[in-house]
Amino acid sequence: MAPPSPQLVPLEEKRTPVDEAGDSEKHEYSAAGLSDFDFTPEEQRRIIRHVDVRLVLTIGALYCVSLMDRTNLGAANIAGMSTDLNLMNNNHYSIISLVFFVTYVVFQPPSTIIVRKIGPRIHLAAITVLWGSCMIGMGFVSKWEHMAGLRVVLGILEAGFFPSCVYLLSTWYTRYELGKRNSVFYMVGCIAAAFAGILAYGIMQMAGLAGLNGWRWIFIMEGLLTCILGVGGYWLLVDFPDSKRKTWSFLGPREREWICARVQADRGDVEPQPFSFARYLGAGTDPKIWLYGMVFFNTTTITYALAYFLPLILVQNMGFTVAQAQCLGAPPYVLAGIVMYATSWWGDRYHLRGPVVAFNMILCLIGLPIMGFHPNPAVRYFGVFLTTAGANSNVPAAMSYQANNIRGQWKRAFCSATFVSFGGIGGIAGSLVFRSEDAPGYRPGLYACIATCLLNLIIVAVLSISFYFLNRQADRGERELECEGDDDYQPGFRYTY
Repeated sequence: MAPPSPQLVPLEEKRTPVDEAGDSEKHEYSAAGLSDFDFTPEEQRRIIRHVDVRLVLTIGALYCVSLMDRTNLGAANIAGMSTDLNLMNNNHYSIISLVFFVTYVVFQPPSTIIVRKIGPRIHLAAITVLWGSCMIGMGFVSKWEHMAGLRVVLGILEAGFFPSCVYLLSTWYTRYELGKRNSVFYMVGCIAAAFAGILAYGIMQMAGLAGLNGWRWIFIMEGLLTCILGVGGYWLLVDFPDSKRKTWSFLGPREREWICARVQADRGDVEPQPFSFARYLGAGTDPKIWLYGMVFFNTTTITYALAYFLPLILVQNMGFTVAQAQCLGAPPYVLAGIVMYATSWWGDRYHLRGPVVAFNMILCLIGLPIMGFHPNPAVRYFGVFLTTAGANSNVPAAMSYQANNIRGQWKRAFCSATFVSFGGIGGIAGSLVFRSEDAPGYRPGLYACIATCLLNLIIVAVLSISFYFLNRQADRGERELECEGDDDYQPGFRYTY
């Protein structure tokens, strides 16, 4: 267990004075302690709540449409797209599902560099509006090849969103505040996107309007919603806490200094060093980064498989009608939201990450066999609840696991991009595990998901045990942890297992 974060205590430190306009050209932070900037505990809580509302809820709303737009194929498929575009032949549906992830994975590593250079407001708002426009175009395609092409473009545009959000969140909060914020960010998007099935069912009723089938209106209306939120996001999104860009109307300069100083005391990397490809790519020599990525790959294989194929499974395997399947996809995500927040709160409270990941995987290991093998459809649907809760709760848990154990801004940027890229590869796997020829039982897909859960348990055990012994060595003064060089050195850093 890692030691608690440093407390905010008064300290004489060298700082650049703030001028009358309320801005400062440069800030120096001491790793030995912090200034409380004359804020009372209540004022400190108010500042954090302000950041929570402005940052977490805004990117959560944008993530909602992101998740909805990349996974609404399932709803559109059973709403007539499969027939109109001839998707049941030669695995066309699986193809248009997976091509998204090819570009989604390839274009993620540059995104954390771009977002650092131009800022989250411009980067995230622009790509949101652009992929919303792409979604609108999907409502007018006439061939499955055209749909596949637009899915490729959608992958390019969405590639920059999730890793940039993960990176942005990690720069604003201390390590043991991050779990709850990751869970709320993902929970807002996940639960809202889950109700997209109900929204899609309502939009389907527009079938015939302007001569368009219902599934086309799903893409058109959800694309319009995405564009509107993207425009609003430009005004609501915030920049990095150390940014010198003039985007700070929601926080005063003293509040900004306090945010930066507490993060500096927690992990000592509030300001990035000058960018160099050698340093950025050199982070890839750390094997932990690839193991974090594998944890996320195993997790997203299950989450995307559920997102793309749960409507089909509910119809073909459990005997529900199309209307029932559109609506029954939402309740399991409500349970997932409860579980992910409860486990994230517990992880933050007790400074633990690995046990949370393991608990979520055990939920999946209980739910998957029930979902796949029980003879009663109602009981199989209960298995969907457990599987959905475990898999989706593991997304913010895995995000916090890697964020707590990485230091250095450019290493953090590389890790965020690599981490989410592995999640995109998991999306490719998730789009393929439930093959049409395996319907209605989809047994090979269930076996694959069970295997990913078991692999996650093994990886987390290896990482957490190694963290325990590395922390012990550091406690005895035998080594320093995550020491990337003199600029990034942080005395007292310990891994969170």
